[in-house]
Amino acid sequence: MNWNNLDTLTSFQELTKTEQVDLVEAMTGENGAARVKNYSIPMAAGLVYNYAAKKVDDTVLAGLAKLADEAQLAEKFEALYNGEVVNTGEKRLVLHHMTRGQLGNAVEADGVDKRAFYVEQQEKIADFAKKVHAGEITNAAGEKFTTVVQIGIGGSDLGPRAMYLALENWAKKNNTFKMEAKFISNVDPDDAAAVLASVDVAHSIFVLVSKSGTTLETLTNEAFVKDALKNAGLDASKHMIAVTSETSPLAKSDDYLAAFFMDDYIGGRFSSTSAVGGAVLSLAFGADVFAQFLDGAAEEDKLAANKELLQNPAMLDAMIGVYERNVLGYPSTAVLPYSQALSRFPAHLQQLDMESNGKSVNRFGEPVDYVTGPVIFGEPGTNGQHSFYQLLHQGTDIVPLQFVGFKNNQMGTDVVIKGSTSQQKLCANVAAQIVAFACGKADENRNKNFKGGRPSSIIIGEEVNPKSLGALLAHFENKVMFQGFVWNVNSFDQEGVQLGKVLATRVLAHETDGALKAFSDLLNI
Repeated sequence: MNWNNLDTLTSFQELTKTEQVDLVEAMTGENGAARVKNYSIPMAAGLVYNYAAKKVDDTVLAGLAKLADEAQLAEKFEALYNGEVVNTGEKRLVLHHMTRGQLGNAVEADGVDKRAFYVEQQEKIADFAKKVHAGEITNAAGEKFTTVVQIGIGGSDLGPRAMYLALENWAKKNNTFKMEAKFISNVDPDDAAAVLASVDVAHSIFVLVSKSGTTLETLTNEAFVKDALKNAGLDASKHMIAVTSETSPLAKSDDYLAAFFMDDYIGGRFSSTSAVGGAVLSLAFGADVFAQFLDGAAEEDKLAANKELLQNPAMLDAMIGVYERNVLGYPSTAVLPYSQALSRFPAHLQQLDMESNGKSVNRFGEPVDYVTGPVIFGEPGTNGQHSFYQLLHQGTDIVPLQFVGFKNNQMGTDVVIKGSTSQQKLCANVAAQIVAFACGKADENRNKNFKGGRPSSIIIGEEVNPKSLGALLAHFENKVMFQGFVWNVNSFDQEGVQLGKVLATRVLAHETDGALKAFSDLLNI
């Protein structure tokens, strides 16, 4: 395999000379109808990826296929899941796919079969969760736990929180809701205080998530929780479990009812399908629901291994994104789920994408001469329409859009008003927005003129459920991975988060001077 910068690839140079698509013309009238039908490919779990409203045609797609081949995307993914050291920054394997299935060869690391290791942790979590639900593991008074609270930050919070919120109503509707889940992440004491005030600590079990066992914010919040338990006359060790590495100080501590393990081969932002998401989601919904979630992700991973671009939705999504970033010059992407269940999904994707591909040096530490990861932002529709869509429609920047929509709601309840249901109104809005962004509307009043030509794609499913959520998550994880391969950056480290941590430690130790001391004094530290 060759790891080359994007601007050295012949196919990329050819792509920059390809005639750009007039999206207004392409999406107007029968042309648009034909594109909606033809520019669509199936994903796992009943999802469909439709890219009709993107600025691509068969010529551009052929160019993207050549680029994917020259960049050896399929081969690099195969190397990754077969256990090559793809995380060059930290000299580590990248194995998050293995938490939900075996795509290739058996991979051994740390003296163990890693697939067997991940399955073992899932089985331990499932057994623990079943005992909690059955009342075999209880608080000191012999009473059942009713709430689970996850303590973690970054990937230990954003992904699991987004997944919990996505499945909460589904689980209630389908009688698999076991325990309410809450999350403490911010070191701001108001976060922990608000969560603790909202739960009955005597009937709460706390999940401390820290791979190293040394994360400052997480350990600070753990101390906050332990103090609250102590003040309530409770033994904290009867209310806490740990998700950590086998080598961390938390692994064999008597401070926890149980410990479940992750390893260095799964980055935090890729950890929702590991014990990081497994513990809280299995406690909240039951191990069977978590297993369905893993199945959906595994199905989508199999599609991502397909070498044909037009049969690989994650690779195609990734390549269109590269085209928008590096040829069309668009600096950001908006993620717009038309589902309240996915209210925190854009926040998770923000970390997944920007922490992975927000890099300015290649895999060898050399500066790159082209742009890499876009700025990611988003909110659920239709709320976003009444917020930032003004800029999306008529602002000076063109922002590519990634819609997600579902034909049915989760709760199965609705109301008919003015001849249509709420769900129909929701779906009508997303359909209207796609066409409005693409086609625009001419008006002599410039204030009411919409130029159009604003590209979008949409992922459509029947409903948000464990399998479709797993598939959706894996799609975006794989998209980010493929884009990192094209840009020749290491998507699996995050050195950019380290400097601030180091300086904060200096501030707390009062080892400061210059501007750092001046700001510390301003904040009364």
